[in-house]
This record gives sequence, C-alpha cells and structure tokens, in this order.
Amino acid sequence: MTSIPMNNLRRRYLRHEADLLRISRDVLASGNWISGPHNAAFCREFAAATSVAYCIGVGNGSDALEIALRCVVTDPARREVVTVANAGGYTTTACRLIGLTPVYVDVVEASQLVAIDQTVAAVGPATGAVVVTHLYGGLVDVPALRAALRSAGFSGVPIIEDCAQAHGLRGCGAGAGAFGDLATFSFYPTKNLGGLGDGGAILTNDAALAAQVARLRMYGWDGKYDVVTNGGRNSRLDELQAAFLAAMLSHLEADNERRLSIIDAYRAAGTDGIEWVSSPHGNVGHLAVVLTNDRDRLAKHLNARGVATAIHFPILDCDQTGWAGAVQRIGPAGIDVSRRSVKRILSVPCFPEMSDDEIAHVCDALGSYSA
Repeated sequence: MTSIPMNNLRRRYLRHEADLLRISRDVLASGNWISGPHNAAFCREFAAATSVAYCIGVGNGSDALEIALRCVVTDPARREVVTVANAGGYTTTACRLIGLTPVYVDVVEASQLVAIDQTVAAVGPATGAVVVTHLYGGLVDVPALRAALRSAGFSGVPIIEDCAQAHGLRGCGAGAGAFGDLATFSFYPTKNLGGLGDGGAILTNDAALAAQVARLRMYGWDGKYDVVTNGGRNSRLDELQAAFLAAMLSHLEADNERRLSIIDAYRAAGTDGIEWVSSPHGNVGHLAVVLTNDRDRLAKHLNARGVATAIHFPILDCDQTGWAGAVQRIGPAGIDVSRRSVKRILSVPCFPEMSDDEIAHVCDALGSYSA
C-alpha cells in the first residue's frame, strides 16, 4: 500500500513549477539577491494581507521571536515571559538566547491554546511580555486577553503573537498578527505560507517598534556601519525567498480552505474515541490534530493502513533535558492540561496537495478505528 505522507513538498513545487522557475531566473539574473525590490514588495503585500502597517522580513521564525522579545523586554526588572509549554520550544529557545525566564501557563484542552485566565494569573511585576502562540492554526482570542490584562492592572504588558502556524488566519474582528504589539511569522516550507527554504517576518502597527526591528535584524545599524542599538544581528529575508513567497501569497486563502475541508472530511468520518483539536475563534488547518486516550494504538492502526502520523509536539518545554537546571517557572495554576494532553495528541496528514482519493483513504482508516 502506498503511504500517505504527513506532507509532500515536491507536490507543491510541481504544482507551481513554471512560476518558481521563472522567478528563480529573474531574481538570479538581476544580480540583486539581498534586500532588493522583491523583499520590499513582499513585505508590503504581506502587511496588507494581514491588515498590519509594517512588515519586516527576517531570516527565519526563530530570529523573529528573538528580535521581537529584544524589542519589548527592555526593563532589567521585567525579565519574565509568560507563554505555553506545548508549542515546540521556539519561544523558550528565544528566551534562553537573551537571558529571559519563561513562565509556563496551561492550555484549554479542546483547542490546545493558552488559557487566558491562567495567563493573567501568571503576570506580575517581573513580567516583560506575554507570547501567544496560535498553535495548529487555531486563533487565540487576543482581544479578550488584552481586556483581561487591562482589568487586572497590566495594560502595559506587551503581547507578542507567534503566528508561525497561522498565516491568513482571521477571527475576533481581525487577523492573526494584527492584535499584538508585535507578531512573528515563519515561512518554513511546510507552513501555510511556506518558501523553498528558511524565512520569517515581524509585523507591527507601531512605527517605533518597526524601526527597532529593522535595526536589530541588521546589526543594530541606523545607517550602514553605524551601530546605534545593542543586540543586533544579521537576519535578512533573501530576495529569492521573498519572490517565492509573493507568488505563493495569492494561493494562501484557497490553500487554507482546502486544509479546512480536509479536516471537515475527517470529522465526518465517524471516528471513535478521538476528539479533534480546534479553536472556537477561527482556524486555518495548519495541522490536523486529535486527542485520544490510546495514541499508540491509533497510530499503529493508521500506519498499518498506510497513513503517516506525527506528534506535534512530544515533549513539553519545561521537561526538555537540554534545559534541565535552566531558570524557568510554572504559573500558579500549574500545567495539568498540558501534561495530560502531551500524551494524547496525534497529527494526521493535512496539506493542500493531498488528492481526493488520499483524503478518502484517511477517512476510511479513521472511520474503521474503534476505541
């Protein structure tokens, strides 16, 4: 039996081959491969698509998180970052790189997204920022979080949206990336808007923060060779990736609709003993994730029928052996849901280039499972 993969990037290439080859030739022939017109054009287009004023391209999504945190966590007395432990370690990595302390709060089981009440309970005088991850392509109600922080007396705490899995996501009156002080995106190839290599961006409606981001992603320069800001680095979105992303942007809405239709088909398959992870505020189906009490048994059932599975993500940040002994804190309400869920989550294939026959096959495999 032919295996149905979690993703197949070659299919994406073949689908857009003519455009991608033309773009490659044009960019390479221009001799302008860094910080050129394609970069500027894509950033304008992506900012407009997200309804945000400023977009600054960077080298990858991890750099975006690090630079965003450097921009807003500037008070030596406020070095804690409230975040979740179930989102793959990316925010924690950024915190470790610049000496910040992650404070982990729990998630809502049905969505696997940060619990707003527990976030507010973990915020205090040492909080420098809150990072909200729109995990699996599900929207966190950031306006509700902002209102809750304001009511608790923490209106000045910056919010960073991690939108690495949320390109084109809309809900709560706007789009993911338009709610926070800053928003970070990754354009890793498997993302809803993915390039043919690494890439990332930081978005904001604040002109001063946009200027700060632009300096930090280019050595801290104000002008060439003129370092005015400490903590800068070299992190640029190259011309080739920017041009590829601009071409893919016009397909984003249709691709997201295809992802959601795949998940809808899976839901309708009559699956037994599993719950589909979903946000009530909006989704773009970055991943199709279930919760089940016997993950190994379900994975074995699907694998035997040629359906690939994966776990996003199998280890909580606070339990990573490489960070053993590093400074961290658990919020006052604990992370019981996160600990329970990390043993129950399982991802199944969901990407726009899946064929109808493959979708039907996954539906049959899911429908034949009995808890």
